Amino acid sequence: MHNVITLRRLAIADDKAAELADVFRLLGDGSRLRIVVACLHAAVPVSSLAEQLDLSVSLVSHHLRLLKAARIVRSERRGKQVFYRAADHHIRRIITDMVEHLGETVAHEEE
Repeated sequence: MHNVITLRRLAIADDKAAELADVFRLLGDGSRLRIVVACLHAAVPVSSLAEQLDLSVSLVSHHLRLLKAARIVRSERRGKQVFYRAADHHIRRIITDMVEHLGETVAHEEE
């Protein structure tokens, strides 16, 4: 019940709206979105991300710096390698919910 009331009263201050818009802008880049998706369920080293996504290591590193600054991913050093994963369950939920949303049938549009 409390969540329903909170959602009904959901409002966002101008500064938070700008911050949220920046996060969505970051995720609006296809390469960055693919990087986040690759990091959703496991920590992945930069070199593996670059190979998996057919991007240069320097480009992946650049995107990861932006994503980390926005708290979308977090890093963890293991020896000489740095591994990245989705920052938390909120990020995982946003991405998985949107993927599911895109997979919904057109029948929902007719409702």
